[in-house]
Amino acid sequence: MTPGLLYLLASVACSVTVAVLLKLARRWQVDVRQAIAMNYLVAALLCWAVLRPDPAGVLTPRTPWLVLAALGVLLPSVFLAMAAAVRHAGIVRSDAAQRLSLFIPLLAAFLLFGEPPSGRKLAAALLAAGALYCLLRRAAPAQAPADGGPGGGRAAWLWPLAVWLGYGVIDILFKQMARAGTAFAGGLLLAFVIAGLLMLAYLLLRRVRCRPRHLAAGVALGLANFGNILTYIRAHQSLPEHPALVFASMNMGVITLGTLVGALAFREPLSRLNIAGVALALAAIVLMAPW
Repeated sequence: MTPGLLYLLASVACSVTVAVLLKLARRWQVDVRQAIAMNYLVAALLCWAVLRPDPAGVLTPRTPWLVLAALGVLLPSVFLAMAAAVRHAGIVRSDAAQRLSLFIPLLAAFLLFGEPPSGRKLAAALLAAGALYCLLRRAAPAQAPADGGPGGGRAAWLWPLAVWLGYGVIDILFKQMARAGTAFAGGLLLAFVIAGLLMLAYLLLRRVRCRPRHLAAGVALGLANFGNILTYIRAHQSLPEHPALVFASMNMGVITLGTLVGALAFREPLSRLNIAGVALALAAIVLMAPW
């Protein structure tokens, strides 16, 4: 197996690991707020140590501070939404909603940036809309399960919807940052630092007492979170002539592995409509990939 494919597998595994850690947080009585705050500290340190951003290239007159401030607010907010989505809707639907968020920048390109729509992209967007509808339909009666697993009710579709919208907006903001000429590593580091500082300020305002086990969970979360980003970058670097393979394999891999882990390891209830949504999501990603 080539290094590029190994990086892809590692990226998929890290992405699903983040969802698994969030799933286990309730069972292990982990305060996800503290874990997410520590996650950004770990991710920022790893970004500095591994990606080596150029300090001179980070702080320039062209630095889009408004975009970075928005990222600093949205990154932890959407992470908290992801934790709530995994708790109430399960790994399967949460991971699928996160991956389907890639269609929000596509719609923004059509509606806001004047990109002409193609038949293939419109068909992919329609499939993605159908997939999202099927995935957000609850798979169980509207009651809170005794074991803290996914159930029905408003939370079972509202939180995955927030994840879908939030990650889509984050993708647009990162693209805007790239358009402003900000180097990816430097912009990522600044976004992590701002997100971590805001989470720290929130914890101080709420007078939350930090506990070692919550922070330890945050270290694991940060390693998986940054590992997902790093291995995805390395996969693109190792397979520069196959961007479509990396794009499609990453998104399809996360949805497929997330479905297997959620359904088999955590026995998440899935209706036939939810399963159809997973299939539609995979089809939409295949159609969207720049083959």
